[in-house]
Amino acid sequence: MAFKVGLLGLGTVGTGTADILLNPHQRHPLLQEIEIHRVGVRSLDKPRSVNVPADLLTTDLESIVTDPAVDVVVEVIGGLEPARSLMLKAIAHGKHVVTANKAAIARYGDEIFTAANAAGVYVLLEAAVAGGIPVIEPLKQSLCANRIHAITGIVNGTTNYILSRMQSEGSDFETVLADAQRLGYAEADPTADVDGLDAADKIAILASLAFGGRIKLSEVYCEGIRKISAADITYAERLGFVIKLLATAKREPMSGAEDLDRLQVRVHPTLVAKSHPLASVNGVYNAILIEGEPIGQVMFFGPGAGSGPTASAVVADILNIAAILKVGREAITAADGTPLLDPLLACSHQHYCSITPIEELVTRFYARFLSQDSPGVIGRLGTCFGNHDVSLESVVQIGMRDNLAEIVVITHDVCEGNFRQALAEIRTFEAVTAIPSVLRVL
Repeated sequence: MAFKVGLLGLGTVGTGTADILLNPHQRHPLLQEIEIHRVGVRSLDKPRSVNVPADLLTTDLESIVTDPAVDVVVEVIGGLEPARSLMLKAIAHGKHVVTANKAAIARYGDEIFTAANAAGVYVLLEAAVAGGIPVIEPLKQSLCANRIHAITGIVNGTTNYILSRMQSEGSDFETVLADAQRLGYAEADPTADVDGLDAADKIAILASLAFGGRIKLSEVYCEGIRKISAADITYAERLGFVIKLLATAKREPMSGAEDLDRLQVRVHPTLVAKSHPLASVNGVYNAILIEGEPIGQVMFFGPGAGSGPTASAVVADILNIAAILKVGREAITAADGTPLLDPLLACSHQHYCSITPIEELVTRFYARFLSQDSPGVIGRLGTCFGNHDVSLESVVQIGMRDNLAEIVVITHDVCEGNFRQALAEIRTFEAVTAIPSVLRVL
C-alpha cells in the first residue's frame, strides 16, 4: 500500500521535502511506499526548482487536510495562521501531522497536542528545532531513560553567524547584520532572530520535551544581540571567552517534591569560556548540549536551517509515521475506546512547568562601565556590589575610551536581582557615565 502525503507549502523546506520524496533511490526502502498526493501552494504559476507534477498542485489548502485519501499532512508554510487552523483541521479529520513550524508549536502546542491525543494521531516536529540536527527524537526516545538536568544550545544560525563574524573581524553588529542580509543569512526584518524570539520558541519546545511539561512562552526570558559591540567581543577574547546567543533550559536544584518542575528557561547572549564545547561552534551552525543522568553530556551539532537539512528532518518524521501505519498500530485502542499512541512518539504531558523568574537566576555576570578617571571609582564599585551581596571575581580598568576610564567587572555566582539592584545604585554615581554592557557568564 502507498502512504499518501499532503504537502502544505512548496517554499524552501517544502521543495526540499518534495525532492526527497520524489527521488527515493538509495534512501530508506520505506520511502518507495510514500507518495505525494497533493501539494498546496499560493500560486500555481510560480516557477519551481522541483519537478512536482502540475496536477498535484492546488491553492485550496483546506481540501488537502480534509481529503480522505491523505494519511499524513506535512505543514511547511510557516507562520501562525493559517498553519495552526490547518493543522487542527487535519487532526480533526484523523490525519497525522508533520510540521517544521516552531512558532506555531511554541504558542499553540497545548491546543494542537491535546487535539492530537484525543484524535489518536501523531504530531511530529523534528524539523521545528535546529533544522537537520536530530534532537527531538533523541529527547523522546534515545535519552528517555535519563533524568535531564540541562539543555544549552546555539539554536539560531543567523545570530551565530553575526557573532562569529564580529569575533573574527572585529566588526560592529550593524555592519555584519547588513552583510548577513545581503548574503541571505538574515531576513530583511531580522527581529525574530537578532532579538532572540526564534531561539525562545525553540528552547520552549525542547524544555517541554526534556522536562515533561508544557511551557508558557510568555515566561521565557528573551534578550537578543543588538547591544553586543565590537568592544565586548574584544574584551571577552582577552578574558578567555567568546560571546554566543545561548538558549538554556535547566532544572532547578530540588528541595522538595513541589519543586520538581521548577525550571530556568531563557535566551540571552552569554560569555562562554573558550574551553567549553559550544565555544567553537561558529558560522550558521547550531549545537545543542544535553546534560543528564546517567549519560553525562551529549552534544548534537550540524546545520540548523536550509532546504536540505530541514527537509531531512521532515522526511524522517514522515517515515516514522509510515512505519507505524505499516504495522497497523494506529488501530490499537484502550478499553474505553480511546486511541492508544506510542508514548515515546506522542506528546502527552498536560501540566505547565513552573518557570523561575529571571530575577532569581543565580549566575556569573560581566559588566562594562565608563567612568571619569578619578581616584576611588573602583573602590566605590566594589563597596556597592558588596552591600548588595554581589561577590566580585575581578575588577579591571581596561584603558581609556573617549577620555573615560573603561572598567570591566566579572562576578562570582550571584543572584540576578541583587546584581540588578547594585547596578541601579551605581547608575546614580556621578563619576559613572554609562554601563554599556551587562552580560551573563556561563
